[in-house]
Amino acid sequence: MKNPKRPLVLTGVALLSLLLPLWPGSQTGHSIEAQAASPSVKVSPALLAQVRDAQAGARVKAIVQSGNSSLLTLDVLVRSLGGRIKSQLPRLGLRVIELPADTVMKLAARSEVRYISPDSEVKTFGHITTTSGAEAVNNTGLLSLGGLDGSGIGIAVLDSGIDGNHRSFLNSLGLSRISVSQDFTGENRTDDPYGHGTHVASAAAGNGQVASGQYQGIAPNANIINLRVLNSQGTGTTSALLDALDWVMTNRTLFNIRIVNMSLGTTAVDSYRNDPVCLAVRRLTDAGVIVVAASGNNGKDSSGNKIYGQIHSPGNEPSAITVGAANTFGTDLRGDDGVASYSSRGPTRSFWTDASDIKHYDNLIKPDMVAPGNKVVWAEALNNHLVASNPALDAGVSTFNTRKMMYLSGSSMATPVAAGAAALLLQANPSLTPNLVKMILMYTAQPLAGFNQFEQGAGALNIEGAVRLAKLVRQDLWLLGSTGSPMLTVGTLPAPQTTIAGQTFTWSQGIILNRTYATGTELITRYQKIYGAGALLGDGVVESNTAQALNPQLMTSGINLSEQVRTSDGTSLGSGTGFMDTGMLLGDGIIIGDGIIIGDGIIIGDGIIIGDGIIIGDTAVQAQSATINGDPTSYMR
Repeated sequence: MKNPKRPLVLTGVALLSLLLPLWPGSQTGHSIEAQAASPSVKVSPALLAQVRDAQAGARVKAIVQSGNSSLLTLDVLVRSLGGRIKSQLPRLGLRVIELPADTVMKLAARSEVRYISPDSEVKTFGHITTTSGAEAVNNTGLLSLGGLDGSGIGIAVLDSGIDGNHRSFLNSLGLSRISVSQDFTGENRTDDPYGHGTHVASAAAGNGQVASGQYQGIAPNANIINLRVLNSQGTGTTSALLDALDWVMTNRTLFNIRIVNMSLGTTAVDSYRNDPVCLAVRRLTDAGVIVVAASGNNGKDSSGNKIYGQIHSPGNEPSAITVGAANTFGTDLRGDDGVASYSSRGPTRSFWTDASDIKHYDNLIKPDMVAPGNKVVWAEALNNHLVASNPALDAGVSTFNTRKMMYLSGSSMATPVAAGAAALLLQANPSLTPNLVKMILMYTAQPLAGFNQFEQGAGALNIEGAVRLAKLVRQDLWLLGSTGSPMLTVGTLPAPQTTIAGQTFTWSQGIILNRTYATGTELITRYQKIYGAGALLGDGVVESNTAQALNPQLMTSGINLSEQVRTSDGTSLGSGTGFMDTGMLLGDGIIIGDGIIIGDGIIIGDGIIIGDGIIIGDTAVQAQSATINGDPTSYMR
């Protein structure tokens, strides 16, 4: 038995603070039993601060989650307190409201209300097909009629809009692959004056018709659903983001939306159990939609020191595939790849507060993986703000407006690479659930030597290996669905290695599970109940404040759980040196690594993150592109 209370000692670094214990018991559900005791614990700390500082007569915008009543009953209650219903989100069980600041606590005191959050502001944060393994998939005839290209799969891009005239979004007949465009910002336009969304969309699904395919996206024939949630300045609101997610829930079947890409985020203050965007992500996942989210770009401070605990929302949601940025240094070879210094590291530091005013931190290992995101070249929107402000971002590929390409860096760019990979997996095996896709992507990832799991999760995206494994997964699992059933169509295991650009590497052969990770071939040879709809991968682990164990109802006994977060030696997920005891995430929560202490008010304090000269407060949702002092060129190295 491990000792989860064993302290880590770091010479020369003073212990600044202790992290409070986690809530005992299950960590996978979204209910918070202790909250019924006090109205204040049903209000986000960020909204509490707004209420506290509000002047007489001030009104606030908020997002309300329904409690033990219908949404119509909640509407009546809000109006009785002088509030207005700004937006109805029935598919998500939410209401966006405006009400007097001095009535927020009265609303929270009612049983009809589960939780109230602020309507925060949201902001934004090419050899890629070869180095990611996508080119191997497209050129090796994995389908009877040719390679995989994402045909028929809908990818919803929630971003700053898309320049629909750019050549990257045409099909082979010259017709647009943008199935629908919808604006949620109130600006009544769906193009991309900011310039972020066009770049992101082409990373996932650019067709490669520019520069002889040098800057082809990962799923070059996938359908694109353009949902504009960020305005001309690259900012938006939580309510607009939720409107778009509610739209996806309503229209996912009509447009075959199998994947949602969210290269944006906001400071993760509320636990994923309470954060309305996280709850929406979970509903979409349960409905069969894969949600891919950026980790954020706050991995170092202004002096270049590593910092931990800065995963953004909704990247802190367990059901999301959270992607950090890898630096490929401009080569197809993977042996020199590393995690970009700015890419946000885990653990997640969102929290909930109990009736005794004690904070309980989520402390999940995130990101789930990393993908190329540094100085990547994809489509440039016409006359966009980013290039107008930083002309060096133009890649000099073409002088024609519909063929221009631009550089950007950040987890924003890595996220659509993973989203495109998910589209290829679904094309190869349409029966895959979101959890199976997530498992396969992690199991086949390449652990990067010298980086710990808070930095890279399971490792770097490996599309070749992921597609090869996905094609072997039985397509009748939904009929079987019992723990331990054979999962592959073959009796011989696939070789857990991939060769790209002449270099061979070994798969991670494991998956991240909440505050630990699991390894073992039974992850792919035997069906695990956690792969089904309505579950989290982390549900396969039973946790207390002192121990972790497999849940025998959901996972088979041949799977091994780790007792340590590890720094990889570049082979499998379980190989390398111990970075910290996983008991630290469960119990006393002291996290010390690489000379950095994660402490309340030090790295994350009261909803404010300070990183690289940018202050991101509770009112910010931003696109995850890397900048220093607002200069997107600063990380291009």
